[in-house]
Amino acid sequence: MPGMRDVEIRSRSTELLIMCIVFMLSLPVITGYALIILSSFSRDMVTNLDPSAFKPTLTNWILLFHGRTALFAGIRVNIWGIVFNTLIVALGISLLVTITGALTGYAISRMNFHGRKHIMALLILLHAFPGSVLVVGVAFIYRLFMPSYTYVVYYSFFFVILARAAIEIPMATWLMKGFFDMIPWEIEWSAIVDGASRIRVWWKILLPLIKPGLAAVMLFGFLAGWMDLIYVRTFLAEPTLAVFIEYNVHAEYAYLPLVAAAGTLYLLPTILFFLFAQKLIFTISVSGIKG
Repeated sequence: MPGMRDVEIRSRSTELLIMCIVFMLSLPVITGYALIILSSFSRDMVTNLDPSAFKPTLTNWILLFHGRTALFAGIRVNIWGIVFNTLIVALGISLLVTITGALTGYAISRMNFHGRKHIMALLILLHAFPGSVLVVGVAFIYRLFMPSYTYVVYYSFFFVILARAAIEIPMATWLMKGFFDMIPWEIEWSAIVDGASRIRVWWKILLPLIKPGLAAVMLFGFLAGWMDLIYVRTFLAEPTLAVFIEYNVHAEYAYLPLVAAAGTLYLLPTILFFLFAQKLIFTISVSGIKG
């Protein structure tokens, strides 16, 4: 009995030590986010944790929601249109990554075809390439298929969603394969014996069993589109929140507390993601991936 108690004490001590280390490593990031959020509700930028630097106001948010980008200049933008553009890109990437990842992950997990192991290795290799390295080649394809001026806006949205999703699909496929690997083959085989097709088994039986995986891949795809700057700035004909913030930070007339409000608005999906998706992240962490 004393031995079990000692083991439990050591386990709790180790857990507490790990939590302290993680907190200390995360402290600079948490502090940066906290200063941005505080600045969005202050008349001046809060650059340190001095309470006297915080001067409460809602003016920044009122100006932002009215499309003002400066305190005195009469420059206005359609901020809700910018948010809508960001949502279109993020949701489009999320949907495309989830559907493609679920289909290819199932094929690699369940079907033994020639070159399967090479494809698995190639998936990881493709994900290792940073998106910025591929911009030159992607730009060539963008110009190659560019339509007439009338349809440029629609084409730019379609192209950005397709190009940005292509970067996320390899990892989504690998993750979905891990979730399909955890499902016993007997469940699928019994449905096939009863006359169900592979696509029906995939849709009706397997997908409901891996809802946490689908939700996680969908969320990661959404965040990838929401946070992207390089592709939307290079190819998209309309601005997103990332482009709006990046441009106004460097503008001569920039009112930084208002930009901080835009940055806080931009952070909301990320904050909500980590608040409500912790179980999904842990599920991915413990899901085994078979060769």
